[in-house]
Amino acid sequence: MRIIILGAGAVGSHLAKMLRGEGNDITVIDNDEGRLGGLSQGLDVRVVQGNPSSTKVLKDAGVAKADLFIAVYPSSLQETNIVGALLAKHLGASKVLARVNDEEYLSAENRLMFNEMGIELLFYPERIAADEIVAQLKRSSSSETMDFARGKLQISVFKLDDESPLLDLSLAEFVGQLEPSQLGEFRIIAVSRGNNTIIPGPDTIFQYNDLVFTFSREEGVELLIKYFGQSTLQVEKVMIIGGNAIASMLAAELYSQGIEVKIVEQDHNRCIELWEKLDDNIEIVHGDGRNSDFLFEEGISSCDAFVALTGSDETNVLSCVVAKKLGVPRTVAEVENMEYVHLAEEMGVDSVINKKLITAASIFRFTLGGKARFVKYMRGTSAEVIEYTASQGSPITKAPLKDIKFPAGAIVGGVIRADEAFIAIGSTQILPNDRVAIFALPDSVKAIDKLFK
Repeated sequence: MRIIILGAGAVGSHLAKMLRGEGNDITVIDNDEGRLGGLSQGLDVRVVQGNPSSTKVLKDAGVAKADLFIAVYPSSLQETNIVGALLAKHLGASKVLARVNDEEYLSAENRLMFNEMGIELLFYPERIAADEIVAQLKRSSSSETMDFARGKLQISVFKLDDESPLLDLSLAEFVGQLEPSQLGEFRIIAVSRGNNTIIPGPDTIFQYNDLVFTFSREEGVELLIKYFGQSTLQVEKVMIIGGNAIASMLAAELYSQGIEVKIVEQDHNRCIELWEKLDDNIEIVHGDGRNSDFLFEEGISSCDAFVALTGSDETNVLSCVVAKKLGVPRTVAEVENMEYVHLAEEMGVDSVINKKLITAASIFRFTLGGKARFVKYMRGTSAEVIEYTASQGSPITKAPLKDIKFPAGAIVGGVIRADEAFIAIGSTQILPNDRVAIFALPDSVKAIDKLFK
């Protein structure tokens, strides 16, 4: 695909690297020579320097022939992205997407209005991140989850600790312990170990610190918790350090669900803004979240979950480590430096939030064949979880899965057919209009895409 990215900031640069890695033709527009210079070094992308709202600059970038235009300009003024996207559409871009930084734009009425104007997707990474944290706190027995069909089919990620019953078992040995009636309730689809992601075979041995990815029916979640030696935690009290936009939206959502919330923010002026914006029952405390004595005095030990959302990755990771030592069962850290993600996991952080990955997931499905409903990148792996809808006559519907030439780096986890959700096995036959959830390593995505065309 021919893709043009407006903005060479953190999000734009990550998208350029990821989408170029998929073999797309990438052009990046920015008026900052330094950002463009840093991006073009070592990466085969075309860069265009100039005003992001200039029709001449957009024309010079080749927007008229673009298959996809992504406006993620690193500016506090979201109008730059909206204007750029609208101009790109008018100049001939096939699909245009724009990042915004105001929830008002995401209302159903405004989404429809912008869609009618030609913008296919408005996305707000901070809002997506807040929703992601809420979902993770709800399913506190696993480190990450994703729901399909309102929870009828779920993906969960479990980290194996030294008390896990799976340690030193092979996949075949584990499956041999299951009752016949349990085999259709869940499926282990991948293991992330260090920097490698493994699609497991019968002889794969589970090891300490493995991240194990599972598909399950809604009814199979309790079985997973049992077999992975996890316990369910009811989150009733949450402490958040850092008062950014994610923290504000997260606090409001948690409070609406009856959860007690305290935000610790170092900047006094931001505390005042939060006091004015949020419900009076959400406690806002002015103080330094890096100070463990201060956190102890503020009652961190009585919290069920601790969420670190400061502007510093190091502070977020280390404060979660401190929270664990002070007795908090569940920790979540915002980590934007991709190199720190594995470090955070190794140091015991339960869940990691990365806005670049979240944004990439929202956008990547637009580069696929049109049958992909959404894509999500899972923590601890480069793999993607993609939900496809099978079309009439597509290769995936021609035979049972065991007879389909499926890429080695991918696995079908589950299928949603009308109101029924079930785990896929070799004899499963995909039918037209089935929604199919697939776990795929990056180099297998194009081959999978062809199976659904």
